[in-house]
Amino acid sequence: MPLLSAAIMGFYLAAFLVLTARSARAAGRPVWLSALDQRQGLPAILFRASFAGGLLYPLMLAAGIEPFREAFPVASEVRVAGLAIAFSGALFAIHAQHYMGASWRIGSVEGHSGAIVDTGPFGLSRNPVFVGQVVLFVGFILARPDVVQVALAASVVLAVWLQVRTEERVLVHDLGAPYEDYRRRVRRWL
Repeated sequence: MPLLSAAIMGFYLAAFLVLTARSARAAGRPVWLSALDQRQGLPAILFRASFAGGLLYPLMLAAGIEPFREAFPVASEVRVAGLAIAFSGALFAIHAQHYMGASWRIGSVEGHSGAIVDTGPFGLSRNPVFVGQVVLFVGFILARPDVVQVALAASVVLAVWLQVRTEERVLVHDLGAPYEDYRRRVRRWL
């Protein structure tokens, strides 16, 4: 099971990077904006640590390095369901990122906002990529309930919460009334 967890995370990270490069080409501009605003430093670190841990931790487990035991025994059906949930979260996040196209960016800085995307997964949630990422980590908790998985998931949730606060402030500044209308029509999460 740990190798399958690592494969799911590796698949997600590879797709994330490929889609990010494709969006940068389509937009004709850099999309890694979090480095331009110091307030986004903590979320950026939390995201990177969570995703690196989400890839490396199952590889450690597969190699027989088990720093923490599971919190309680879990039936194999629950583990499989957890991995299915994790994979579904990854697919949803990838779909939403792909759907954003040239409006995709990592971080949010005034003057660098793309056009509002308000259809497809963005008609269900203003933050479907983040929703998918959180579901990915929740699935890993179900597959292996231990303190590391909980810490990784908590780190992602905190990063998402901090990042969304910054992004919403920037989008209100850059896009004004059309974004305010979108906020009224579509929920932040689901």
